[in-house]
Amino acid sequence: MASVSFGGPAGRVLTMSFTSIDSARGRGLMDGRAQILIRAPAWFWAAVIIGALVVLQGNNLLLDTDTLWQIKVGAWILAQHAVPHVDIYSWTKAGTPWMSSSWLSQALFAAAYQLAGWSGVVAVTALAIAAAFALLVRRLGSRISIAAAGVVAMVAFALAQHHLLARPHVLAMPVMVAWVAGLIAAADRRDAPSLWLLPLLALWANIHGSFLLGLVLVGPIGFDALWNAQAPQRKILALKWALFGVGALIACCATPYGWDTLFAARNILDLGSVLALIPEWAPVSFAQVGAFEVCLLLAIAAVLYLGVTLPPTRILLALGLLHMALSHDRHIEVSALLLPLVLLTPLADRFGWPRDAAPASRSVATISAFVAAVLLIVGAAELRPIRLAADEHYQPAITALHAQNVTRVFNEDMLGGYMIWKGIAPFIDGRSELYGEQFGIDYFNAVSLQDPNVLFRILDEDKIEATVLPPLTAAARLLDHLDGWHRVFANDWAVVHVRTAK
Repeated sequence: MASVSFGGPAGRVLTMSFTSIDSARGRGLMDGRAQILIRAPAWFWAAVIIGALVVLQGNNLLLDTDTLWQIKVGAWILAQHAVPHVDIYSWTKAGTPWMSSSWLSQALFAAAYQLAGWSGVVAVTALAIAAAFALLVRRLGSRISIAAAGVVAMVAFALAQHHLLARPHVLAMPVMVAWVAGLIAAADRRDAPSLWLLPLLALWANIHGSFLLGLVLVGPIGFDALWNAQAPQRKILALKWALFGVGALIACCATPYGWDTLFAARNILDLGSVLALIPEWAPVSFAQVGAFEVCLLLAIAAVLYLGVTLPPTRILLALGLLHMALSHDRHIEVSALLLPLVLLTPLADRFGWPRDAAPASRSVATISAFVAAVLLIVGAAELRPIRLAADEHYQPAITALHAQNVTRVFNEDMLGGYMIWKGIAPFIDGRSELYGEQFGIDYFNAVSLQDPNVLFRILDEDKIEATVLPPLTAAARLLDHLDGWHRVFANDWAVVHVRTAK
């Protein structure tokens, strides 16, 4: 079988691996231990290969300092056997109502860190990512060859690279894939989804606020099922999907916060203009050629060349996911994982690809493959040396702050997570929904000096005693020349100023 290879060394490894497995199965030339490996399900190989690639990036998974406050909150949850209802970390919003829609993820990360340090956090992250792509390959393999499923998984992995971090959204990825795959499979059968999917949505609601996407997708996917169903079936099918939708709504509230979960998760979307100022929530930029632009152009070219047609309902679903990816950079991996599920059956039917005739794996073999994949990924994570770059970059600045014995510190938001990790209350951190739109706008205007008066007002009204900012920010440069402020520390990552005039 010919193979397609792109996306660098990782892409070539993934594509070659799946192509080799597919070819070996077709020839039937393997024997002994090699034959045992070939008999392993395709999703096993997807999990092992993707898990290994993620573990190799171990240090990069910890580059986002939001990971640190997530673990800190998780440790509090484990110690208190409760979930937070107010902020206890910042000094600007202390006591303000705040709920964590990712409390279960935070507890899992904290438990992994307490058990195995940073290697444990990397292992949990790698397992979640591997599980998501294993589920994707398993579903795709029902209609296309293993090699083709591997190529699709590799492309999705390449598109998701920039947002694969040790954060709650990653733990939600396998649940998201399983949920959407279940809904799409029901629509393909012109039937209602299994009620066994509802606990999956409840789990998602406790892992990450993106569960709202899962709830919203019940409507358009249900409409797709009705659109393609026979007229006599539509009334009873509509009733079944409506009841399932009610069940899904109830499942979303099966959290320690109850109905408030729906509103807590939506708070991030109410930040208005602040979202565009947060890099991962900003619209996609095509100023420089990237993987997303290349894949999008290739997809358009393929549609034009092959004359692909899709049912109107699947077109709407595809456009909706594409709109999400274009609107917010962080949704690129969502589209990369879900678009193949949405388009699989229409494309397979359009080009006459048969359903997989291979017998289903036996339960014992499936469990064995699952355990083997988990052990391999966890073992690789334990052997991989992990270091926290934030310690090298920011610890000297934190030491300087401690030496000044200050409490009211104005900081850059990215530094907030590390400050919480080190026991210093920040002015702001990555919990944008806690601080709100106006607070966020004032912060960005102050740091960038879009409005210098905002910085002066914050320094005076909030009685700021010290600042810690990246050295190239406009505010840090201004403080070097501002009367009443003195630089006490600086490196390539942070500069600390303290007030000298009271």
